[in-house]
Amino acid sequence: MSPSNLEILAYESSPLGDLCLRRRELLSHPGTVVTEITLDHEFLMSSFHTDSERALARVATEMHGGEELDAMVGGLGLGYTAQAVLSAENVSRVEVVDLLPQVIQWLQQDMFPLSKELRADSRFHAVQGDVYARLASPPEAHHDLILIDVDHSPDDRLDRGPGHFYTEEGLLKAKQHLKPGGILGVWSYAESSDFADALRASFKQVRVEPVTFFNIHVNEEQTDWLFFARD
Repeated sequence: MSPSNLEILAYESSPLGDLCLRRRELLSHPGTVVTEITLDHEFLMSSFHTDSERALARVATEMHGGEELDAMVGGLGLGYTAQAVLSAENVSRVEVVDLLPQVIQWLQQDMFPLSKELRADSRFHAVQGDVYARLASPPEAHHDLILIDVDHSPDDRLDRGPGHFYTEEGLLKAKQHLKPGGILGVWSYAESSDFADALRASFKQVRVEPVTFFNIHVNEEQTDWLFFARD
């Protein structure tokens, strides 16, 4: 760790903006080192607060309850959602789709805290691609679980595009990629009644789960939101 308690591990341009992978010691918790990704100098994700990412995987696998589950995760992040899916004994395969090749390269170069653990698991596969474009196209494969952790929220998207996935039409297309009884799960930092309504118009069963935790970075409680749907 540098004298400034901040180490820049990688800094690269991407279609979404400038990506920075960094490691730093928390000044409020000396000795606690976290890995973070920023996009255009704005905070994107951290290895410190991962409760809601893990809950996205845990709740979805518990809701399904089947065996030999095939999961697709949209958005690699730092790998905590994928790790949580893989921790379930009833999961046989996890494919992670990430738009940014840089993020996948960082994983392959063991620059994430979970890199070695994920790459050592034969059930784990990471591919570069646009998960939203895949879900909008006719399915080439079907999954028991589709977990999306890409945008800040349905109304605060990284690509600033129209967000077709979050509409009733987009969700009906995404649903075609699920096996019978399959679960769609979506992470968000904010509640979205419009998205919940679109889910209810597209699926028979919808579940909205708040995940509240104390965020030491801002010294206050924070609530993330998880949306689950199935037929």
